[in-house]
Amino acid sequence: MLKARDIMTTSVVTVSGSATVAEAVKLMKDKGLRALIVERRSDSDPYGIVTETDIVYKVAAFGHDPKKMRVYEIMTKPCVVVNPDLGVEYVARLFANTRIRRAPVIEGKLLGIISISDILNKSDFVEKPKQLYIEDRIEAAREDARNICAEKGATSPECAAAWDAVEELQAAAAHRRQEKEESNSLRDYCAENPDALECRIYED
Repeated sequence: MLKARDIMTTSVVTVSGSATVAEAVKLMKDKGLRALIVERRSDSDPYGIVTETDIVYKVAAFGHDPKKMRVYEIMTKPCVVVNPDLGVEYVARLFANTRIRRAPVIEGKLLGIISISDILNKSDFVEKPKQLYIEDRIEAAREDARNICAEKGATSPECAAAWDAVEELQAAAAHRRQEKEESNSLRDYCAENPDALECRIYED
């Protein structure tokens, strides 16, 4: 399975939160980018992100002066982040659940950035589609929930809904395990009692 580190873009352009929006726009135009990662103020400070959507929706749409507004006023911080060892399928699921298009790849420090374009153009999901096992789906849902709660807040409806999704998957997994245990018990019983009625009803 391809991982985030395999398809991410490693040349990441960053901007200071204190930079003006006009400076951020110039940087995005010069580099041909749709988003910039906002630098941390310290090692314990989370990363942020500012996108072209932030600039259009929060600055241009209201007639604010981009030469006076600062990046920190419109950025998303903390932003959803991706572990470099996260499978591409999980990254796609995370993006779908959080409705984002890109995220920084972090492992202690900034390693790169991954976007839906990377998933579309660099991954092998078309050639090798992978159905997630329920245990993997649970882990992916947990990762989604952690990111959603970090971005939206622990008491937000989005956070509650994300953990509800985890609980539903866990319940489904428990039901499957119970069915499997019951099936195994019947198989063991029939091996010892091949003439029992319970076992003969499954014969052709």
